[in-house]
This record gives sequence, C-alpha cells and structure tokens, in this order.
Amino acid sequence: MRQDRDQTSDVLIRPGRIDDAETIHAALLKLGTHIGAHQEITSTSDDLRRYGFGERPAFSTLIAEVGGAFAGLCLHFPIFSTWMGRPGVYVQDLYVEHRFRGRKIGERLLRRVAAECRKEGGVYLRLSVDTDNEGAKAFYERLGIAWSSYEQTQKIVGEAFFAFADAPVNGEQE
Repeated sequence: MRQDRDQTSDVLIRPGRIDDAETIHAALLKLGTHIGAHQEITSTSDDLRRYGFGERPAFSTLIAEVGGAFAGLCLHFPIFSTWMGRPGVYVQDLYVEHRFRGRKIGERLLRRVAAECRKEGGVYLRLSVDTDNEGAKAFYERLGIAWSSYEQTQKIVGEAFFAFADAPVNGEQE
C-alpha cells in the first residue's frame, strides 16, 4: 500500500501497523461511545494484533494522520459477490477524531479503500450504518453510498453462535 499526502493539506493516509493496535482500539472505543454502544465492544488491543496482523490478517486498516497526530481510521476486509462474480470490500469501521471532522478525512479514507479494491479487481464497497446514526447516513448518502432497500443485516453472536456452530448437522454425531 502506498502512503498519500494530499497536496493541499497535511493529511497522511497510511496502512495500519501492528504497533497501531492500541490506537485503533482506542478509536473503536470512541466510535462505540459516539453511537451509544460502548458496552458492546469486547475486543482488546491484543485481539486486533492477533487477527489483524501477521500471516493471514482478518482485516486491514488505513490510518489518517494530520501533522503526525492520529486523525482517523478505516478498518476493512475483502468480500466477494457470487451474483456479480467479483470481489469487493467491506468497511467495518470508519472513525474520524472529532477535532479533525469537516476536513474530508472520512471521505479520503473511503476513497482510498475503494481505489485499492478496484486495483485488485473489485467492483463494490459495502458497509452497515447504525440505524440511529443519522449523521453517518447523511454522510454516506452525500458520497453516493446508498441505503439498500432490499437487504437487511442479520447476525448471531455469543452463546447463541456457539450453540448454532456446535450443533450436529442433519442428525450427524460428532
């Protein structure tokens, strides 16, 4: 991945590194607080180090810095559309520090992720927005990232997930 410095500002966008794990986690906690879901974040910096870096990372990050200070991040991972037969990218988390908002840092991060995806043959970007986050919805709509009226996100987590995953399939015994 390349590092970009916009000609008209001091914003640097670079790939996240393992030594950014504490900063990434702190940003995720701030994001959770911002949307009123801080209590739902159970990840740790060690989790991010373990699953985000190494031989088979589960996700990638882009970090935005302004004058050497952390300004924001975009955490993302590859996805694939069987209907389109092409890869894409899923943006799991986009966060910009409050003091740097209004400088198009979130837009720059998303455009960079989209450009990198396209370079790898990707044709789409997908993300979810918390239903009560009107500011994020307006931001994404302004960028042309539209709400999908024909899809709904479903999930199963925690003990329910473990029970589901561990249940025998079609009467099979383990």
